[in-house]
Amino acid sequence: MIPEVPSYGNKIFYSLGFLALACFLILAASGLVMVFSGPSWWLTTSAGLFFRSLHLWAAQAFILIIILHLLVVFLTSAFKGKRKLTWVLGSLMFILALFEAEFGYGLRGDFSSQWRTLQAADLYNGTGLGLFINNLNYAQIYGIHIVFIPFIIFTLLGFHYFLVRVLGIAKPYRADIKYEMVPANHAALFLRGFALVAVLIILALTFPSPTVLPTTIQDVAQSDPSLVAQTLMGEMTRTSDTANYLDSIDPYAFDTRSVYITVPYTQYLQTFGGVNLLQTFNDENSGLQKQNLQTASAYFNGSDKTITGTQANPVIGVINALTNMAKSGLYQAALQGESTNWLNKTYTDRFIADTGIIDAKAEKLRMTTEQYGMIREENSSLLPPGAWWLAPLGLMDNTILANDPNQDRDGAEILGMLILLLVLFPYIPYVNRLPEKLGAAKLIWK
Repeated sequence: MIPEVPSYGNKIFYSLGFLALACFLILAASGLVMVFSGPSWWLTTSAGLFFRSLHLWAAQAFILIIILHLLVVFLTSAFKGKRKLTWVLGSLMFILALFEAEFGYGLRGDFSSQWRTLQAADLYNGTGLGLFINNLNYAQIYGIHIVFIPFIIFTLLGFHYFLVRVLGIAKPYRADIKYEMVPANHAALFLRGFALVAVLIILALTFPSPTVLPTTIQDVAQSDPSLVAQTLMGEMTRTSDTANYLDSIDPYAFDTRSVYITVPYTQYLQTFGGVNLLQTFNDENSGLQKQNLQTASAYFNGSDKTITGTQANPVIGVINALTNMAKSGLYQAALQGESTNWLNKTYTDRFIADTGIIDAKAEKLRMTTEQYGMIREENSSLLPPGAWWLAPLGLMDNTILANDPNQDRDGAEILGMLILLLVLFPYIPYVNRLPEKLGAAKLIWK
């Protein structure tokens, strides 16, 4: 540890890096417990809820403290000279912490997780990141969240600490600022760390992480079977939102009729038997197929009440069979079984999204983009505060990008430029002298 510091170095402003490390260790410890116990434990038990809440509040504190730490470094121009790399490493850790938090939201297993992963998928696909990241693949995001990003953060943290240990705490850039070297108050440093841990535990117990259970296909089928039937028709006729997704890249480059109709119906026949009506439909000529699809669409949409003899239309028989399969819960299991792993929710969540239920539920919980919903939890309360760090994106979406058809892509590009500006800030002439013009450093050095 650093033995001596400038006289102002024992102030809490210079404990922020240590407090961020304390949050990181809490996140690692609580996350490790959750990994071994699984989503059903942290969603349904009191002990699981506590660790889930502690993890949430530690993430909130981690990001807030990093921001404050960067702000102190910025205001005191502590990025000058040999310390430029220290700023770069800290900025990269901050950016990774934001990504880590969003991936964490995607792993919660509740409705917030379901909603946010669908929204983020649009962002990834609009920017081309969808070629590498499928936000609906729970297994992939799980690995990124608990292994990949934490390893990078820990590595950057090691280099960051090494530079601070070698260079010490930054001295004032102004010669008229007087100071003297004094022993570092390590006792105060650790006392602040223990106080932070105590506060996080109290917050986790007092304001637990809210839980709204995710929507399943079975839920929709049991409450509104006609809606499931209409959605199945959209997948059959390839007119659904998923079938016409603008960014036809993995994981959306699949045939909805094959995924949502053919494979599940084959499993239905294997389980319950009966005449293969889908094969009957496939054997028909194109004219009769088109007629049966139109008749079935009118039947399930309720636009033609005069339709009779529905048994003669094989499409209606197939859709009815799959709707009943959905009521039993077997349909969602069949969709998940089509993926390379059972933790890939691409097919199930996209189907639920096609029903419109997800959007309606998010609107009711005030979680849509128009409601700045991505910066709050899935309720109307202020505690826990949610992903408040996404407020700039929400502001852009509701102002300069409000009527932009490529809102996700353009918002991500603007965010990317801001990130680049943050990382390279010490190297940008004139701009890097902004803190000196502000003159707020004296309040910290006093």
